[in-house]
Amino acid sequence: MTQAPTDGRCADTLRWDKRFAGDDYFYGTEPNDFLRDHCSAIPTHGRVLCLGEGEGRNAVFLAAQGHSILAVDLSATGLMKAERLAAKRAVSIQTQVANLADYPLGVGCWDAIVSIWCHLPRELRAKVHRRVVAALAPGGVFLLEAYTPAQLEHRSGGPTAMELLPTLIELRAELEGLEFVHAQECERIIHEGAGHEGLSAVVQIQAIRRD
Repeated sequence: MTQAPTDGRCADTLRWDKRFAGDDYFYGTEPNDFLRDHCSAIPTHGRVLCLGEGEGRNAVFLAAQGHSILAVDLSATGLMKAERLAAKRAVSIQTQVANLADYPLGVGCWDAIVSIWCHLPRELRAKVHRRVVAALAPGGVFLLEAYTPAQLEHRSGGPTAMELLPTLIELRAELEGLEFVHAQECERIIHEGAGHEGLSAVVQIQAIRRD
């Protein structure tokens, strides 16, 4: 039996705080390849929300491209490391410790929302993605990379629970209202610190809100 944390923090928070507790960056300090290759779609000097941002490598990279960044994550430990990485790279980011289950994304206020390896239970993921559609400004871009159920055949990182692994069909339904510019399931080699290493089964999305 798993006991609830006695200090008010949820089990997920404690797990991620533990993962991010060391001096090393668990997923490295360089941006995700998919994000790096598709970030040119983000409007110039855009307001960007990074979901489940962890230790901040993607947020810091986007800040260096001239964007205004808010990085959101359950883990205060991870976000403190994100702020340290930003200072080391001489860029500025904002951070917010929050649970996406009840975090308000706003309406029509983001030029881009980024979701890199932000794996949520199926029901919550669908709710968050509906909020994503509403939160993007006209012309706003959504960039996502996540592991798919096929990742369970590999040992290169990611969740081991099926309900945390979306398919492209599910994501298309959850993100109804966006126009998909790039959408695919594929296998690719990933090198991201100790956390992600090797052949991986992923889904990638670049989508835009037109109205």
